Amino acid sequence: MDASLSVERIAAMRADFAADPTNKLSQNALTRTSLHDVAADHAVLTAIDPAVSHHLDDWKVTNQKRSGRCWMFAGLNLLRPQAMKAMNLKDFEFSQNYTLFFDKLERANYFLEAVIDLAAADEDDRTFAHVLRTAADDGGQWNMFVALVAKHGLVPKSAMPETHSSSATAEMNTVLRSILRGAARRLRAASAGGADAASLRAVKDEVLETVHKVLCMHLGTPPTEFVWQWKDKDDQFHRDGVLTPREFADKYVSLPLSEYVCLVHDPRNPYGQTYTVDRLGNIVDGPEVVYLNVDIDVIRQATADTIVSGEPVWFGCDVAPQGHRDQGVWDAKLFDYGALYGAEYPLDKAERLRYQETAMTHAMLFTGVDLVDGAPGKWRVENSWGDGNGASGYYTMMDSWFGEYVFEVAVHRSRLSAEVLAGLDTAPITLPAWDPMGSLAR
Repeated sequence: MDASLSVERIAAMRADFAADPTNKLSQNALTRTSLHDVAADHAVLTAIDPAVSHHLDDWKVTNQKRSGRCWMFAGLNLLRPQAMKAMNLKDFEFSQNYTLFFDKLERANYFLEAVIDLAAADEDDRTFAHVLRTAADDGGQWNMFVALVAKHGLVPKSAMPETHSSSATAEMNTVLRSILRGAARRLRAASAGGADAASLRAVKDEVLETVHKVLCMHLGTPPTEFVWQWKDKDDQFHRDGVLTPREFADKYVSLPLSEYVCLVHDPRNPYGQTYTVDRLGNIVDGPEVVYLNVDIDVIRQATADTIVSGEPVWFGCDVAPQGHRDQGVWDAKLFDYGALYGAEYPLDKAERLRYQETAMTHAMLFTGVDLVDGAPGKWRVENSWGDGNGASGYYTMMDSWFGEYVFEVAVHRSRLSAEVLAGLDTAPITLPAWDPMGSLAR
């Protein structure tokens, strides 16, 4: 066969398509209806029951709207139940805008430090190109969330409410990227001209002042202190008085976040080993992002055990495949593409990572599990896409989907065996900046 695609071969393909009457039926359906509605397996979809044996949530979901703050929302949602219990509130939210502000400011500093560090790299160097491409991204990782809370504390949503730009970050991010990429050119030119580290950081400080001004204009100025008072669900009034964000976090965040371990399932690489990703982070002096790679059954068991103990679980996954957003369900066999197209090219989880067919794209919260004879059959998920889909914003994940598309959880060390914890003593292997294990931050 020739390398080129001949007119005769295209004509043969056309004839083959027309010769199969089922192709005409599929064409009629797909030209008028969404792929999900055509390919959904009705038997699978209708068999998914949202009830679970262990169910934690009794609060309203949150809404990240048109922003990439899922990791941040999931982290703050993990902290909500204990805060609501401490304050005897039926519903409560920490300010997601406050954590966004400081993530953007810290990440600008992180970006500029990376530019200084890579000042001698070629412009087409792959790592430098990655740094430029990901300037001012919204995404993040569990360790990045923990670092933000540890350094900047938290405030209630009323102390720094959402703005247009926090709920729709695209315009603000475009401005920030232009500022930061322009600063990158300026820093590289100064470095090439012989500027020392102190001179480069003086330029960086000037740029950060501009970034801070832009963030204040778009998101508001974050409070350094605020008065916290509220009426609880029994109509009783409480007043804490004036608190700083650090004091508020110290009082109402009861989970020991520094004792949580980030587990990942990356079948490309050996288990029992820690990994990190080059240039992945948001706070320059913060702890690095470290994953412990384990078998999926370790993640499954640790997640179930944590939920049974009464605590939700933060997790990262590839949210889109085999998921029905309107119905709020995920099942590994939800869409029968093979029957529709008459062809399948299956890849396993490791191959999907290697061939860029999958990556972590979304973070959410497990708030329930259905155990049958001790084994999970399905999971209840709190999403941050508002209450318009699923069961008022809560989704049902079948365990078949968990194994294929869940990549990461954050759990307390006490949920892990001594054998698993021993893996934390390994020196982290650094994956390249563009590795899919860093995709949630992008």
